[in-house]
Amino acid sequence: MHPSHPISADTVRVESGSSYPEPFNSRMGSADWRALGEHFGLSQFGFNLETLQPGDQSSARHWHSLADELIYMLEGELTLNTNDGAFSMRPGMCIGFRAGERNAHHLVNQSQAPARFLVVGSRVPGDTAFYPDDDLAWLQTEAGWHAVHKDGRAYPKSTSAGR
Repeated sequence: MHPSHPISADTVRVESGSSYPEPFNSRMGSADWRALGEHFGLSQFGFNLETLQPGDQSSARHWHSLADELIYMLEGELTLNTNDGAFSMRPGMCIGFRAGERNAHHLVNQSQAPARFLVVGSRVPGDTAFYPDDDLAWLQTEAGWHAVHKDGRAYPKSTSAGR
């Protein structure tokens, strides 16, 4: 049963770690997130409240074949790395990435303080996430998400919970 009344986002269970296989998992740091969309049973889009500590990164630089993404900064300062360069992201700033647009991106906390942001992403069956800087892709099948090398070989399953 999912709540049918407003709640404080800070009451949603905190998740941490990543589902990346090594050698990528250890690059992510100790970031955490609250899966707000899942808390309410939403199925058409994900909605996460994420916190990056100094030195953390949100993900490896990636783009999605079928899913849109939107990032909205709440607190702190992050560096957004895209195909077009590095950009500072501060509270109130936002950016969107259209499905199929090959503008690989991720956020890195290069500051000395934690930073919080919202991520909204569509959930489209058959989406693939591509990582141009790494030998990695995530394929979505009926059985879930699977990390694979660019030649299609599967990575061993990660034991971490993940974003």
